[in-house]
Amino acid sequence: MEINLKPIGFAKNNEKKHFGGWQDVVTDLIIDEKYKDALDGLSGYSHLIVLYFMHEVKKCDIRHVPQGKVGEVPEVGIFACRCAERPNPIGISTARIVAIKDNVVSVKGLDTVDGTPILDIKPYTPQYDAAKDAKVPEWVNKLDY
Repeated sequence: MEINLKPIGFAKNNEKKHFGGWQDVVTDLIIDEKYKDALDGLSGYSHLIVLYFMHEVKKCDIRHVPQGKVGEVPEVGIFACRCAERPNPIGISTARIVAIKDNVVSVKGLDTVDGTPILDIKPYTPQYDAAKDAKVPEWVNKLDY
């Protein structure tokens, strides 16, 4: 099977690889001009779900210590964490919309480095996107966001 994905734009924020601390980073999503009209109606939402390709990831791990916090959190399988070194380094994150102007959507809290290809965005809608009775392992509370 062949899968072809085409980015709809890219992230611009002057950030380089780091663990955690993304909550205050403002990122501009520079959307390709041909998709500009697809942003109509987005201003009524407070948050976006962003699907992106972690283009700087060069390896695949099977197991990983999230955020390099050895001794603070357990080593887990790569699918049990949000770490980038996955077989297909595709990320999905929820970010707050700060502004929308022309083909640029500014968001806060998106964990992407400068130049990250944006594959898709969709508005965060609590009744569809929130999971009832969701649980996470206790160690997740030790991670930096």
